[in-house]
Amino acid sequence: MAMNRSNFRISPLIRITLISLYIALTVPLPFLAGVTNAPVPPIILWIGIILGLLVLWGALSEKVLVNESQIKVTYPVWFPSFFRKGWSLNWSEIKDLRLRRTGQGGFVYYFISENSDQAYLLPMRVAGFSYLVNIVTEKTGIDTTDVRPLSQPWMYLILLVCTLFLLLMDSWTIWTAISI
Repeated sequence: MAMNRSNFRISPLIRITLISLYIALTVPLPFLAGVTNAPVPPIILWIGIILGLLVLWGALSEKVLVNESQIKVTYPVWFPSFFRKGWSLNWSEIKDLRLRRTGQGGFVYYFISENSDQAYLLPMRVAGFSYLVNIVTEKTGIDTTDVRPLSQPWMYLILLVCTLFLLLMDSWTIWTAISI
């Protein structure tokens, strides 16, 4: 199989859903703080919300690059590496793909490197995940027939619909807080 795609980003459905959920959960807080005379001033909350949004945006800007010799996970240059570090592995260094259970009951996969005991998380939320898995199979020879995405698109679609309802309630809450 010739590689005609070498750049994978987080799925737009996942990005939109998580950013919308973040906005829905945080934006009403400064308005409510102003109405309730909370000890934290609304401006501090706005600053925190903006900084949190930047961190979320950076984490969701993960990019997976593959070429003939390696797989590489990168983040934008403006995103501090202490939040999330990128990594790269030569295809020849990958000796196995190990399954691990998450705390929520799902499964994730880690690349096991031949040259170290370190494990590298297989990016599972990228658009074109099945194509990425096919490249992993082609380049490493590892059987990936059982590898599935961490969550299905319908799960994020349901979360997005719930988030849209939450945003409607937020609009009402903000309108009520402003009109008091």
